[in-house]
Amino acid sequence: MLMASESADYLGLANAPVLWILALAVMCVVVVQSLIYMSAVKKNAESAGMSQKEVRTAFRAGGVAAIGPSLSVVLVAIALLPLFGTPPVIVRVGLIGSAATEVASASIAAGTMGANLGDETFTRGVFIVSLMAMSLSGAGWMISTLILTPVFKRSTNKLEKVNPALMSIIPGAALLAAFAALTFREIPKSPTHVIAVLVSAVVMSICLFLAHILKMPWLKEWGLGISLLGGLIAAYFAHYAGLGIPEA
Repeated sequence: MLMASESADYLGLANAPVLWILALAVMCVVVVQSLIYMSAVKKNAESAGMSQKEVRTAFRAGGVAAIGPSLSVVLVAIALLPLFGTPPVIVRVGLIGSAATEVASASIAAGTMGANLGDETFTRGVFIVSLMAMSLSGAGWMISTLILTPVFKRSTNKLEKVNPALMSIIPGAALLAAFAALTFREIPKSPTHVIAVLVSAVVMSICLFLAHILKMPWLKEWGLGISLLGGLIAAYFAHYAGLGIPEA
C-alpha cells in the first residue's frame, strides 16, 4: 500500500482487469434480476387482474420513462471517467445512480488523507481509500433496503386489512412527494432552473391534454421523455442568455 500510494498514476489501477471483471459481474446480476422480475410479472399478471397487453404497455411506458434519467446518468458518468476510471464508474454511478453522493464520499475520503480529487495529490493510495468509501456508502443503501423491505411489507399488509384504499393512495403520494422534493430543491439555484421546470411542466401538460383529446395513449408514455427534452432545450437557451448560476 505504501508503494502504491507513492505513485500518482492511479488510472492504471482504476482500469485493472480484475475491476473490469467485478464491474461486468455486477451488471450481469442486474440484467438477470430484471429478466427474472419481468418473467414473474408476466406469469402473475392474470392474478393481479392485468392482461398481457397491459403488461406490455406497462413495460413500454417504464422503458420510455427511463430514457431521460438514464441519459443524465450517462452524461455524468462520462464526466467522471477521467477521475475514477471506467469500472468504478460503471459500478458506482451505473448501479447507485447518484453521482453527487459518490463524488462526496470520494472527496471526504481523499480529504482525510490531505488530498484533492483530480490533482497531483490524488495518488493510488488515495484512490483505493476513496473507492472503499464509495463502496461502503453504496452498501449502506443496499443493506438498509434489505433490512427495511420486510418491515415495510408487514406494515403494508396491516394497512390493507385496515383500509385497502390507503394502498392505492400512499404509493402515488410517495412518488409525487419524491419528485416534488427533487424539483423544489433545484428551483432556487438560478432562473435557468426555474425556466426548465416550467417548460417541462407545460410540455407534459400539453402531452397529457393531446393524449386525452386525440385518443393517443402512446403520448402519455412518451410524455416524460418529451418534457425532459423540452426542459433541456429551454435550459440550454436560458443558460446562454445569461440566466445561469452567477459566478462567485
